[in-house]
Amino acid sequence: MVRVSDLRDRDVINVNDGKRLGIISDIDLDLENGKVKAIILPGHGGFMGVIGRKNDLIIPWERVKKIGIDTILVDCPVESGNI
Repeated sequence: MVRVSDLRDRDVINVNDGKRLGIISDIDLDLENGKVKAIILPGHGGFMGVIGRKNDLIIPWERVKKIGIDTILVDCPVESGNI
């Protein structure tokens, strides 16, 4: 069993290019069906990481390919905003 709090400590890596996308900041849940809909990673850039920050990266749960001890592997298009 994996706890949501454990997921927040793992790097998210794109299997298409090996790029580190960041660490999960939030999770989108379907409360009616009790399922995870997506993982959300914070956008980057801007002044002090806040002003002018890019939009968060939303990765649908279906794109999560493997949850390892230290990393989460996802299948994302290389040039993407929200997937």
